Amino acid sequence: MGKLYLVPTPIGNLKDITLRAIDVLAQVDLILAEDTRKTKKLLKHYDINTITKSYHIYNEHKVLDEIINLLISDNNIALVSDSGFPCISDPGFLLVREVIRKGIDVESLPGASSIIPALTQSGFPTTNFIFEGFLPKKKGRNKKILQLSKETRTVVLFESPHRVIKLLKEIKDICGIEKNISISREITKIFEETIRGTVNECLSHFENNQPKGEFVICIEGLKS
Repeated sequence: MGKLYLVPTPIGNLKDITLRAIDVLAQVDLILAEDTRKTKKLLKHYDINTITKSYHIYNEHKVLDEIINLLISDNNIALVSDSGFPCISDPGFLLVREVIRKGIDVESLPGASSIIPALTQSGFPTTNFIFEGFLPKKKGRNKKILQLSKETRTVVLFESPHRVIKLLKEIKDICGIEKNISISREITKIFEETIRGTVNECLSHFENNQPKGEFVICIEGLKS
């Protein structure tokens, strides 16, 4: 049987990829990519010519059996997302679960992630934290924020630029204006920025400065 490799890719700066990840991407028989166009730019940068195939949330059920059969037929396959780790707020879980069920080896490589940089530069405790990814867009959203408002651990969230002001207003309403947060955006990119302060201060900043890029929001936990 072949092996499935989970390969993290740069979240902005193309230099943020491990030598081992480059070797794996060059040596596998196939690369499953969330967006083949974006992945091919990375492969071209490192002179990698491995065949790519689309694997995303809209086709992951449809192509599952085909991928499993390729692995059973001794093909080594790498799974990548557009940036960062596969399976973390990105496709991959269904495939990994099925690979394990079939007794096929799966190996996850270390690499770039926006979660750890945002957390470690937030100034909040890092011994224990909880990562919630993207909150529900509608159903259960306020309930989830209320639940997180009672956390003693640092909370880490993802948010899009289109909804970040809405999220900050919700945190302000549910957690109070003095809740301390840290917002990192465009991590590893040219316009990387981290804003720290109360939710009210951060909300004011982004109401006066159009939110751009991908956001990672860290919320200080309740002091026990």
